[in-house]
Amino acid sequence: MRLFPRRKAPDGQYMACGTLFLVPTPIGNLEDITLRALRVLRESDLIVCEDTRQTIKLLNFYQVHKPLLSFYTHNQRQRIPHIVSELEAGKNIALVSDSGTPGISDPGFFLVQEAVARSITVVSLPGPTAVVTALVASGLPTDGYIFLGFLKRKAGKLKKELRQAAASGKTIIFYESPYRVKKTLALCRDVFPDATRVVLARELTKKFEEFIRGTLAELNDRLEKREMLGEFVVLIAPSERIADTDTETEHD
Repeated sequence: MRLFPRRKAPDGQYMACGTLFLVPTPIGNLEDITLRALRVLRESDLIVCEDTRQTIKLLNFYQVHKPLLSFYTHNQRQRIPHIVSELEAGKNIALVSDSGTPGISDPGFFLVQEAVARSITVVSLPGPTAVVTALVASGLPTDGYIFLGFLKRKAGKLKKELRQAAASGKTIIFYESPYRVKKTLALCRDVFPDATRVVLARELTKKFEEFIRGTLAELNDRLEKREMLGEFVVLIAPSERIADTDTETEHD
């Protein structure tokens, strides 16, 4: 079975097909990678990653030796034309993020968008993602959810975003940093009833993995004096009632 397919040119001849592979990497535990993902990494011509210093740790662990190219928010405009040209020249490229599935809350989306626009083959491998890992162990409804990525920074826009998501009646999921999670939970009290069930998933798949569960009011009180460490996935249960007004402006 061929790992890299061939593409048929307009003249009917087959030519080498550069393929963009989206390769999920572990979100914490290095053992959480598939055999297929390792095979693709070993057989690709180039690995495109957010931070070469992070990706090299994984590659060294599995003895994968391939050239790396950094690709992140601040250099994506310069990198995309180069990556696309390499693909069109027949090179097979693996795209990875620092952790989890590439293209979710990172510039991988723009690269995929450009590849699709140019009819370049894109292959997505299944694998780790913090969203689903947190959801299925949260105890909150899993039959429907809305993923917001990282919320807006300004308080007014953040709360507007949460209200719009809450109107769906589905579980809400978003990422938050340890430096902002307390502030974000406090702002949530302006949108959701205090009795709303909330789950914080911290350090998923790592040594200090933790699920912190409780009502919105309970978590605000419980975490007030606690030092918050690690990256968080925040999950909010569907709410029967949300605030429909806000006294703060979007300039906050």
